[in-house]
Amino acid sequence: MHIAEGFLPPIHAAAWTIVAIPFVAHGVREVKRIITAHPESRMLLGAVGAYSFVLSAIKLPSVTGSSSHPTGTGVGAIIFRPPVMAPLGAVVLLFQALLLAHGGITTLGANIMSMAVIGPWVGYGVYRLLKFAPWGVAAFGGIALANLATYVVTATQLALAFPDPSSGFLGSWTRFLGLFAITQIPLAIVEGFVGVLLLNVLRSWAGPELRGLGFGRDAATESDREVEHA
Repeated sequence: MHIAEGFLPPIHAAAWTIVAIPFVAHGVREVKRIITAHPESRMLLGAVGAYSFVLSAIKLPSVTGSSSHPTGTGVGAIIFRPPVMAPLGAVVLLFQALLLAHGGITTLGANIMSMAVIGPWVGYGVYRLLKFAPWGVAAFGGIALANLATYVVTATQLALAFPDPSSGFLGSWTRFLGLFAITQIPLAIVEGFVGVLLLNVLRSWAGPELRGLGFGRDAATESDREVEHA
């Protein structure tokens, strides 16, 4: 869902950048707070950022001026909460634009809003709404919906920039959603499964760090319920 360099009209690119800046600034403060309170989480933060970079660098051709790909932001949002993913996602998107020609500098604000702000918030919200389900189900739903929310936002951004001459924004939005869905829905499902596998690995590799951040307690509580029912 990275919108390519120069594809958005200048006024749209500038507007999305202005909207994204407060989220990134707040996220930077949140990262500093977490590192101060939990210095042992530095490696986990790095791992989450690297995971998002690698996963979102896998791209498939999609709608003109964009691409379909996993995002990797749902896992980070579940572990660290959504604000942290704004600066991490901004760094990921910046390096991808500079090193991989994936996305762009002028469209950085728009891509941050879709992949690093709204996607993580939706994913975390779904995860919390499913907190009474088995944690793996909740995590899968959050990770997959973070991906799908990103594609919905990107479709909205493109439809706002390029409304259909006859049917306007709604017609353009529906068309973009339909075209994205061919690749994005399967990708979201795959990312959901991969994310749950990663979280399982992290529970073994970084259990104390996760418990300090709160995620481990959710998973432990679910395990306790399973034992009680057994």
